[in-house]
Amino acid sequence: MDVRGKTFVVTGGGNGIGREVVLALLKRGARVAAVDLMPDALAATASLAGSGARLSTHEANVADVDRVNALPAEVIPAHGSVDGVLNVAGIIQPFVPFAELDRATIERVMNVNFWGVVNTCQAFLPELLARPAASLVNVSSMGGFLPVPGQTVYGASKAAVKLLTEGLRAETRGTAVAVTVVFPGAIGTNISANSGVDTPGSPPPESVDAKNRTTSPQDAAETIIKGMEKGAYRVMVGRDATFLDAFVRAAPQRAMEFIAKQMAGLLQR
Repeated sequence: MDVRGKTFVVTGGGNGIGREVVLALLKRGARVAAVDLMPDALAATASLAGSGARLSTHEANVADVDRVNALPAEVIPAHGSVDGVLNVAGIIQPFVPFAELDRATIERVMNVNFWGVVNTCQAFLPELLARPAASLVNVSSMGGFLPVPGQTVYGASKAAVKLLTEGLRAETRGTAVAVTVVFPGAIGTNISANSGVDTPGSPPPESVDAKNRTTSPQDAAETIIKGMEKGAYRVMVGRDATFLDAFVRAAPQRAMEFIAKQMAGLLQR
């Protein structure tokens, strides 16, 4: 897909990878509807973009199905159509074992990370299927194919996104919609603070062996967009994600034990 002149909806567009995806798409000549829960963050993205009518901003909690269902009626009049959706929005859990999580925290993580993706897919898929060429990109995580102690529920939510996306790819075979699942490794964003779990000494969920491996959000955005342009099935973001994907395929139990040992000291903080 040539993104020039096309319209894309980007969730999580106010911060981190989502913001960089918005900026990179605009730089390529696309139109973008940026969606985020935080209006101040959206305003900051708009200020950085300086793209006038090619960018619209939409305050929305992706976990709110009624609000998400209202988005097409806002986006399509503003841009004329929707040619792609990139689900980047996501949060992590507090960096603690599953046994220490309360039900409300578990539901919050699942509501944003899984149901948020379900909501946007249901809201926009009919429009995408009506286009001559369209893209649907869902961001999972390295934690979605490899268990990370202290982020078990986060990983479960991202594993659900993985299989949802792969199922959508299978179901849209033969249509004009290319569906892509993305697996970021350690990315230099402020996801802990944006998730409301910014506790001193708590690392992000993909910080395992991240020294000299962390990918910048700008590079992550470039990798995601290039994968979308190619209509890729799976996109790995970062050398760490690529390495651990191969490791877990070759020796799943050894990969699990490797990560568990790496994280053991962090969970004891």
